[in-house]
Amino acid sequence: MIKQAIIPLAGLGTRLLPLTSVFAKELLPINGKPGIEYILDECIEAGITEVIFIISQKKLMIKKYFYNDKFYKDIIKRKKDPRILNEYKKILKYKKIIKFVFQEKPYGTGDAVSKTKKLIKDKYFLMLLPDDLIIKQNCSKSMIAVHKKYNASVMASMKVGKNEVSRWGIYNIKKKIDNKNFIIQSVVEKPSVKEAPSNNAVIGRYILPKTIFHKLSKLKPGKGGEIHITDAIQSLINDNDKFIGHNFSGKYLDCGTMKGYINSTLEISKKWNCAW
Repeated sequence: MIKQAIIPLAGLGTRLLPLTSVFAKELLPINGKPGIEYILDECIEAGITEVIFIISQKKLMIKKYFYNDKFYKDIIKRKKDPRILNEYKKILKYKKIIKFVFQEKPYGTGDAVSKTKKLIKDKYFLMLLPDDLIIKQNCSKSMIAVHKKYNASVMASMKVGKNEVSRWGIYNIKKKIDNKNFIIQSVVEKPSVKEAPSNNAVIGRYILPKTIFHKLSKLKPGKGGEIHITDAIQSLINDNDKFIGHNFSGKYLDCGTMKGYINSTLEISKKWNCAW
């Protein structure tokens, strides 16, 4: 059973400037709730018992957010406000499952993942990218069910516009399993529109094998001088590791751009009966 999740948080969030010049993008409120809490709630409901945050010195405010006990204790003592007490209890619940590791320079998602090597205990672990919210259905929970059934790595999947492929990891399908799942033949990071093998995109949810750390240690920087997780995944596929693409049922929200961030708040504020 998958019990650990990792969340890369060291990125600078330049697409959300000027907000991120003073504030971590993962703490920006989405309908009154920090974006990172939606990701944590998804993990907890999916059965995750330990979440590893990968941060940098520039993102220390994320750690402070979860370790600001004196602030809460002082204000609860003065205010006697049940709402504040409930907020503090929620933070304490999160804090029990969170660990922190550091990625000092933004060398890509693959490099961020490699920083967690010593903490991963089991054969597989979950990775979530905080820019990608999936609401109405718990994507991580459904992916864990697919992993359990097929004993394989799993990546969340959806089709994107043909002119948008250069934003994503894009893959080819090798074999269809059923209406929602298929075996991936190959994956490439942010291809050009002409070079893209399809418009099937990997969205920010992955179930990865612990063996990926060995692949990451041998990778050379790819596009943009970064270590890409997709390159390590392709290396594993070349070794006949099975990766399953999973077409999730929830609604995808892009929180990584200003337009997407604003739209996410509007969508969540519709008070859907979201399942987390």
